[in-house]
Order: sequence, then C-alpha cells, then structure tokens
Amino acid sequence: MENRNAGRLGRQVGVIGLGCWQLGADWGQVEESEALAILHAAVDTGVNFLDTADVYGDGRSEALVGRFLRERGDAGLTVATKMGRRVEQAPENYNRANFLAWNDRSRANLGVDTLDLVQLHCPPTPVYSTDEVFDTLDEMVQAGRIAAYGVSVETTEEALTAIARPGVASVQIILNALRHKPLERVLPAAADAGVAIIARVPLASGLLSGKYRRDTEFGADDHRSFNRNGEAFDVGETFSGVPFEVGLEAVERLRGLVPEGATMAQFALRWIVDQPGVTVVIPGARNAEQARANSAAAELPPVTAQDEVKAVYDELVRPLVHGRW
Repeated sequence: MENRNAGRLGRQVGVIGLGCWQLGADWGQVEESEALAILHAAVDTGVNFLDTADVYGDGRSEALVGRFLRERGDAGLTVATKMGRRVEQAPENYNRANFLAWNDRSRANLGVDTLDLVQLHCPPTPVYSTDEVFDTLDEMVQAGRIAAYGVSVETTEEALTAIARPGVASVQIILNALRHKPLERVLPAAADAGVAIIARVPLASGLLSGKYRRDTEFGADDHRSFNRNGEAFDVGETFSGVPFEVGLEAVERLRGLVPEGATMAQFALRWIVDQPGVTVVIPGARNAEQARANSAAAELPPVTAQDEVKAVYDELVRPLVHGRW
C-alpha cells in the first residue's frame, strides 16, 4: 500500500486506514470477536492507521484496539484517538484538567504510555481560537503524553483556523464524492502547511457502497436511523448531510463510472485517495471481508472520471450541502 507523510505529522501512514467508530457503537452491534477479526484483516492487508475515539461505545472501541495491540504488537502502526465529546459541548469544558483526565483514560484503554495522535473531537467553534487549549496540548506533547495532536472538524472554516495553529499536525474532515467543499481551500492550505488530512465518512455512511435502496432499513441502535435529521449530533455525520433519497440518485449516476473489476465503494475510496493533499482515508468495516475490500482500493488505478464525479455533485448535491459545512 502506498504510504504518505505530512510534515507536521512526522510519520508515514498508508493511504487507506481503518475507522473504528463501528467497533464501539452507533452502527449496530459488532461482536468482540468480529471486531478483532476486522482489525487483523485490515492490518494484514497493509493498513497501518487506526482511528478511534474515547466516546465510541464509551471507550469500547479504544479498549478493543488496545486488546488488538497486545495481540498483534504496535510496530509500524499509528493509532489516532479523539477526546472531548464525553461532556457537555461548552467551550469551558475544553480545559487542562479535563484534557489530562481524558488522556489518562485513553492511555489506559489503549494500554500505551504515549498516544500517537490525539484529536479534539469536533469541539465548539470557539475552541479553535482559544490559546489555552493549544498551550495545554503543547504541554502534553512535551510531557510525552501524546506524540502529536490534531483536530476533527465539522466545517471548512474550523479546519482553516486549526491549520493556522503551528502545532496542529492533522485535520480530520468529511470528504467524499458527495462532499467536495474541502477541496477548494482546506486541502491546499493543509498541503502548504504540512498538515495531514484524514478523510472521514468516506462512503457517506455507506451510501457510496451502492448497496442501499429506498426501502433499506437500519436498526434502532444505528445512527442512520436515529440521526437522520441531526437528532443526536451534527447531521453532516450521517450520509454526509445529504438527504437519503438524493444520495441514492447521486449514487446511481456515479455507478456508471465504476471501472470493471472494482466495487462502488472501492471507486469512492480511490476518488478520495486521488485528491491532492489527502494523507489517509478511514473507512469503517463491519466484517473482515469489508476491511480487505477497502484496502484493495489503494491498488486501483487513479480515477480518470474526475469531471464526471464533479458534475454529479454540482447538479444534485452542491445546492443542499455546499454552503453549510
């Protein structure tokens, strides 16, 4: 698998990683044995970047990744986690005492002394402009609690504010064939600054797998049921904020662009990998087979139908989401 680096991140990571939200919660139940099988399958195929968070299953995802590290060893792996969503989302809760407590908990869950990468988990917008927040993160790096820090954002403006901070090593942002806005300013700014771009929600919550229909139903414990309109968290995290029926229409238009021998999901992942400035894309997987198929996207030739993908976005999706995030 191709590996990429960004100057501030200071480490090589494979272009396809593994998102571990589904190992914790909100995507239906994933048994522990299946979760470990997913992790092993991903790493066996060249994945070396795992992305989790302290809030996924209230620590379950981190704990499972920690168990995997004990089974497998962490040589060559980068484990990114996030902090901040386990409390009321008020700017004052992003303070030194909480940061240290959250960091202690994540280190215990993962079974490590130093976390490879810690990201603020889509905090309130004022947090990105608070000097004390980043002073504390710098202190944590100096103390050896974390090797690097970054941010996970909802909006492009939050991303640009974070990139301007000299200690920010990475920005995690929604980027996929149904969410193009980061291509305009965020990716060029990150590339100029040496900031890694971690592309999340790459399959638009599964829409871009091409497997869903209008009558597809999701379980009550799946955010694709309970967050369709942003009832639990930002609606942009579910189907990239695109109404389900519109997303299905866009997928049908994109389906004709998929090259022979590739799946719709692999095409969608390869499209992201081909965007200048992307460091790693982090699809989830519900089973080992999906993990292996995701990794295979890295071996596809570059997408030549860039204009056609843009045309589908411009016609169907841009009017609904472009101005919001």
